[in-house]
Amino acid sequence: MLDPADPAFARDPYPFYARLRAQGPAACVPLANGSSAWLVTGYEQARAVLADSRFSNVPPRGAGRPKADSPAQRARARLGRHMLNTDAPDHTRLRRLTAAAFSPRRVNALRPRIEVLVKELLAELGSRAVGGTPVDLVDGFAFPLPVLVIGEVLGVPEADRADLRAWTYRVGSPTDALPAGAVDAAWVALHDYFEQLIADKRARPGDDLFSDLVHDSAEGGLTDGELLAMAFLLLFAGYETTMNLLASASLLLLAHPAERAAAEADPSRRWPAVVEETLRYASPLEGTTWRRATRQVDLGEGVHIPAGASVLVVLAAANRDPAFFDDPDTFHPARYLPAPGRARPAPHAAFGHGPHFCVGSGLARLEAQIALPLLFSHLPDLRLAADPARLPYRPGLLVRGPQTLPVHLDGNSTTR
Repeated sequence: MLDPADPAFARDPYPFYARLRAQGPAACVPLANGSSAWLVTGYEQARAVLADSRFSNVPPRGAGRPKADSPAQRARARLGRHMLNTDAPDHTRLRRLTAAAFSPRRVNALRPRIEVLVKELLAELGSRAVGGTPVDLVDGFAFPLPVLVIGEVLGVPEADRADLRAWTYRVGSPTDALPAGAVDAAWVALHDYFEQLIADKRARPGDDLFSDLVHDSAEGGLTDGELLAMAFLLLFAGYETTMNLLASASLLLLAHPAERAAAEADPSRRWPAVVEETLRYASPLEGTTWRRATRQVDLGEGVHIPAGASVLVVLAAANRDPAFFDDPDTFHPARYLPAPGRARPAPHAAFGHGPHFCVGSGLARLEAQIALPLLFSHLPDLRLAADPARLPYRPGLLVRGPQTLPVHLDGNSTTR
């Protein structure tokens, strides 16, 4: 049985996935909530499912545990009608409306602003680490940077961002992992917040993506319901992946000082490789959104997924498939360095594949490639203040990363 709320599973799910993969590229697994689902753990099959229109992203009616009608259920239903939960042609239309905001040109134009934000955060982090008091790299670095960046892109007021983090954390976690009522309250709070934000953008539009989407809505581009769901998706996806990428990369480099030294010695080649290997080795998205087989599908190797089955593509497992990645359970950034006579490694699946490939992948990469070198150059004496094997991890099957990352800044650390 798979229990996503189990802290031990959240900390290290890879042995479980390896056992599943040894049985075949996909398996039907009983879940702790009493249901069952097909988990796809093989790399080749994961990419095939993500590109196959026979697997629908539209959630079936009554999916999950039966729940009585309530304000939280209605809020969740409205916010859940976003483009990740749609198929073509609706998905194609919704993606087109947002893709321009994350074009390479627009993303790269954010580079100077991201550098300023990183340096401000690191100066603040250094000032808090006085007298040997540990500081949390998640709260002080990995969370605020992507929230500040996506907040500026989308037009979310800075004063609201801490509340939004708390609410999105709750709705992205299993209900069993939180106090009773916490998830329902978060769905209602998010729904009400985005309704008010959209109203504010209509009254006082700015130079941001939400304002553009509100204008598109007035011109017939988005319905009111689509606008509300899009606001939720872009905020949630806009910082969750990058937060976990930054936290996991920081942890890995602190635990592998030789890899950190190699990156600092050859920054132009090694830092991008560190980012790519972190995306593979510690996938910030553990799994994709749920899919449903619209008919029986033969995945090969004797695996037949029946019509109507719930299917989860486990990106974290696909990225460690030994048939496609040598020594997959080892953190080895050099695998992503070009080398004469060596075949390029298989592309990791951390951002998905096919029509639902993450629209903000370029922004996530840029933030990490800027932030990680600055973190270790500005705080050179950074060291772990806890056993990495005992750090708590995000529960659930959607996102993956350490909840906290306590570190010490020794007396010789500077904020250059």
